Amino acid sequence: MEAQTHHHRPTTHLAQAQTNQDQGARANQLYEEALQLWQKSQFPEALEKLEQALGIYQEISDRQGQGDLLTAMGAVYTNLGQYQQALDYFKQALAIRQELGDRVNEGILLNNLGIIYDNLAEYQQALDYHQQALVLRQEIGDRLGEGKTLNNLGAVYLNLGQYQQALDYFQQALTIKQELDDRAGVATSFNNLGAVYNGLGEYRQSLDSYQQALALMQELGDRTGEGTALNNLGTVYLNFGEYQQALDHFQPALVIAQELSDRAGEGTTLHNLGAVYLNLGQYQQALDNFQQALAIRQEIGARAGVGTTLTSIGLVYDKQGKYQQALDSYQQALVIAQEIGDRLGEGTTLHNLGAVYFNLEQYQQALDYYQQALAIRREINDRQGEEATLHNLVFTYYKLGQYADAERYGFATIEVLESLRTRLADADKIAILDAQTDAYQILQLTLVAQQKYNTALEISERGRTRAFVELLAQRLSPETAQQVTVKPPTLEQIQQIASQQNATLVEYSMIGDKFLYIWVIPPQGKIAFRSVELDSVEQSLSDLVQTSRTSMGVRGRASVGVVQKPGTQQKQKLQQLHELLIAPIAQLLPTNPEERIIFIPYQELFLVPFPALQANNNQYLVEQHTILTAPAIQILQLTHQQQPTADTAALVVGNPTMPSIGTPPVQLSPLPGAQKEALAIAKLLNTTALTGNQATKTIVIQKMANAKIIHLATHGLLDDFGFGIPGAVALAPTDNDNGLLSAGEILDLRLDTQLVVLSACDTGRGEISSDGVIGLSRSLILAGAPSVIVSLWLVPDAPTASLMIEFYRQLDQNQDKAQALRQAMLTTQQQHPNPRDWAAFTLIGESSVWPHRFD
Repeated sequence: MEAQTHHHRPTTHLAQAQTNQDQGARANQLYEEALQLWQKSQFPEALEKLEQALGIYQEISDRQGQGDLLTAMGAVYTNLGQYQQALDYFKQALAIRQELGDRVNEGILLNNLGIIYDNLAEYQQALDYHQQALVLRQEIGDRLGEGKTLNNLGAVYLNLGQYQQALDYFQQALTIKQELDDRAGVATSFNNLGAVYNGLGEYRQSLDSYQQALALMQELGDRTGEGTALNNLGTVYLNFGEYQQALDHFQPALVIAQELSDRAGEGTTLHNLGAVYLNLGQYQQALDNFQQALAIRQEIGARAGVGTTLTSIGLVYDKQGKYQQALDSYQQALVIAQEIGDRLGEGTTLHNLGAVYFNLEQYQQALDYYQQALAIRREINDRQGEEATLHNLVFTYYKLGQYADAERYGFATIEVLESLRTRLADADKIAILDAQTDAYQILQLTLVAQQKYNTALEISERGRTRAFVELLAQRLSPETAQQVTVKPPTLEQIQQIASQQNATLVEYSMIGDKFLYIWVIPPQGKIAFRSVELDSVEQSLSDLVQTSRTSMGVRGRASVGVVQKPGTQQKQKLQQLHELLIAPIAQLLPTNPEERIIFIPYQELFLVPFPALQANNNQYLVEQHTILTAPAIQILQLTHQQQPTADTAALVVGNPTMPSIGTPPVQLSPLPGAQKEALAIAKLLNTTALTGNQATKTIVIQKMANAKIIHLATHGLLDDFGFGIPGAVALAPTDNDNGLLSAGEILDLRLDTQLVVLSACDTGRGEISSDGVIGLSRSLILAGAPSVIVSLWLVPDAPTASLMIEFYRQLDQNQDKAQALRQAMLTTQQQHPNPRDWAAFTLIGESSVWPHRFD
């Protein structure tokens, strides 16, 4: 995706030649005319004027003027994407500046040479020149230039994917620009910070930075800068899949470029619009915009831009299945990249050529192109590109039946992927891992093809919950929080965890929509593997999960309805899920219903109501087995290490005075049934329930810190927009807060509790990712709760209250948590037979025997 970014154009100062005033005046006039053409993106015409002016300065031996013109010509060639020519002119100019002892302009040239090497993906060279520029500018006290060089150093580290270093340099630059009251420079720094946050996947912070840049550009009346900021904002929305928002920003950017006759900006924005339509699958509109962009870039001679747009056109043709046209476009782009020395673009184009030959099933040719792309991407340290090419090599070798080679490249892929993750913050680790889960899937596929089932299990576990595991490990060892790197469990360790839990572990992994892999790990004995082919299933597994939920007619806690029996469609869907998920392993599961089974689902399977899955004999799974879930096997090992010591009264909250949400604000509906539930449970637990105005966020957080049981009977909310950690619990608002206890705020707590129960709406769902269910349950486990009970859908009041009261009664009889929940479900089922009313709740984490009796 190509987006406008703010670059420091070389500052040139017209020399006032005195030796020959007439010729000097003529050269000056040509230079001014060239600048005007340059600003209109008429680059070839600008070059013609500059060459004439340079000839005059050489004639009259005006070295200062020659330095100015050579610098300007290098800048024009930079705009044209002709980087080798730009290098030649900048180096000639640098020699003149050094000869004249002109240290200010020497700093400018060092800076510009760094920019060119950055564009050529020769990053070490770029860093060397920028560091020289930085030292020089600090020596001569050029604070403005120092800020620009810090920005450019940040840009190199951004391209290297070293985001923290980029962030450090950009923030130093921002500080200097704010000190100097350089408002245009401050806007540039905000643009650059936006680019770092965008690269990190921190989209909210990226948007905030770009919005600040936009506001400053508008205040300054800088229309060009305004167009740049709009393009950058559009790019964030594009990356996040908010395509209408992207269009809403690219369209006004296009208008600005056209008003200013900024042909380069117009070409960039048309290209970006094409990228939106490409992602929307509107291929003809994408093609129209790309071709308009191509025409402009060809007209102004911007060869780098021409190559980029040809690559995008090739991608459209590839998507349309027009493979020959795709090859033609890519070949043209490849020639340009090689001619201008654009190694990054060359690697991209070779990779894309490989992808076309893969689609044509010409796998050997695909391999040849991928290997060329891999060599370049490794040479220029393009780690993300290297990971993408390695990934495609795995697929190609798999298609050729060369499974050993596929396996080798599969391990190389995830090693690169995991090295990229080490640079990221927690939320960004989840984002990048979620986007790359297929790297772990194809490696599992390759291993299973070689009957390496146990190694495939290790990879399945390695491919999930890394960020979750690392954060939890840090919470357990805060003194080494910065050093904690948790290795994924080996086969032996997985078996030890099953033994430690005294439970049968069942791990699922979905390989696209083709296969479902299932491993059964008993407390003692051999690990068993089963593979289920999904090609023959009429409905995709993901759709089946969703329609099974819909068939149960799930609705909110505030809903009131008559007792319902399960319908025919509901029964059919639950039996279909049983046939896919349980039947292949039924003979491997324990026969004693008191023995625990811990299901480790995968993505959408986190939404499966395992207790309600129904065998052909009409028995529900909960009637045969004691059931728990966990995001990963390794999470069980870590939650087992948590040793809560709290022994104070339980905290019970029910039906707080509801906060308002949305725009305009709408108050959430009260839950009188939740209040009755809380009062009954508080009596069982020998405590006083917090209800109404008493249940404020401040009081609840204060009491959560030391409560041995936390029971929250209120609304649970989901944030489906995706910025930040989703999920919140509704509590009573005050003058100081809105009453919403978010998953992010829970994450900051230090709980010392045995059990948290969220008897609320949809609290177990959250955002589904490869890292497990992100949201309330995840945050509570990280905050210190070894066991969490949540609901997978909206449950009516009456059955919720019945089930929860029975759960605590069973728990008081010294049963473990999973067995208590099972008995509560079986008891509730007698009065409320519809699984909608009793199967929503799931226990995540530890099931150890409850050590206390209630008073």
